[in-house]
Amino acid sequence: MKIRLIDIAHARSGDKGDTANIGLIAREEIHYPILKKYVTAEKVKSFFGEMVKGEVERFELPNLGALNFLLHGALGGGGTKSLMIDAQGKTYAAALLRMEFEIEETV
Repeated sequence: MKIRLIDIAHARSGDKGDTANIGLIAREEIHYPILKKYVTAEKVKSFFGEMVKGEVERFELPNLGALNFLLHGALGGGGTKSLMIDAQGKTYAAALLRMEFEIEETV
């Protein structure tokens, strides 16, 4: 079954220097295991491609039903240095919610 991330999660993003931070929160408790299984650091890195120059780290927050991603080297040096339109990474969450992927479970 193919699903869109926006159908099972909310997201927020921001910045710390040159690192974009994305919080991905399951819409319902039953969606958290799907996020945990299918939304890996590697898939997030691949999804953003050349936009992310460094590593992508993933942190699990099961008590919140959420994942947190740090996208290193994603902001062109950060808010005070970058010439990027979104130097604070505010649109990264909306972009990630456009991700689609195949799952085995029914939602």
